[in-house]
Amino acid sequence: MLNPQTVESARSRPIDVLGLSAAAWLLAMILGQWAFFYYLAAFYGSSVVTGDLEVWNRLIAFGRTPYVAGDSVGNFTFASHALAAGIIALAGALQLLPAVRNRFPVFHRWNGRLFLMTVLGLVLSGFYLVWIRGPAPTRLEEMATSLNGLLILACGAAAFVAVRRRKSSVHRKWALRLYLLSNGQWFVRVGFFAYFVLAKALGHGPGTVDAFFQFWKFGSFLVPLAVLELYFFAQASGRRPVKVAVSMLVIACTLVMTLGMIVFGEFSQKMISGA
Repeated sequence: MLNPQTVESARSRPIDVLGLSAAAWLLAMILGQWAFFYYLAAFYGSSVVTGDLEVWNRLIAFGRTPYVAGDSVGNFTFASHALAAGIIALAGALQLLPAVRNRFPVFHRWNGRLFLMTVLGLVLSGFYLVWIRGPAPTRLEEMATSLNGLLILACGAAAFVAVRRRKSSVHRKWALRLYLLSNGQWFVRVGFFAYFVLAKALGHGPGTVDAFFQFWKFGSFLVPLAVLELYFFAQASGRRPVKVAVSMLVIACTLVMTLGMIVFGEFSQKMISGA
């Protein structure tokens, strides 16, 4: 039988708005990451299996031609880079799930090791594609990719050291930073498509989209990282107004991210089908 005092205490307890906003973001992020995994597997994975690497150049509409005839090393590196991003999308999302972490700790540890090794390969292949195979389309993009890679390596090292020292709370924070940074290219796509739709709805021309895209080369990994740091600050704060304000920010980011995921999902289906 329920204790009336317990029921009354539960009713008077304030709603954990910060936790609810984080849960909403987590759900959207996991769905988006698994959809991204499907896209990478269906587009890049199938092309590798069939040997039809020329389909990569459907990206020419964005000024990119990833496939270069005769460049076996470069093509192999690009394929490895794309497929590594798929592993990160799948394995990273599983690392975020508390149920997986708590009920299957052995899997969580081995999946974390796979994630770290894949991230290392992703960064090194990214450096090769930008610095050696490149050049990148612009110097700004080259700088952004390099900074993102260096931050990934730093956070990966910090997460590894923390888990070796059995500092689980510290490890969790560095792992979250690493997860967001390693998904910078996913945020590039999601953010760009969300902004494109919103700018078009508000009547802004292509020039504003171009300007945003220049900013988003860095913003794609620095903005999510900044929001995460605000979330950590709100978690540690005992002030409810701070928690509410950060919760509203997280919810707003989640809504924009979801919009970008939907539009990018439609675009990725057209990429897969060749439409």
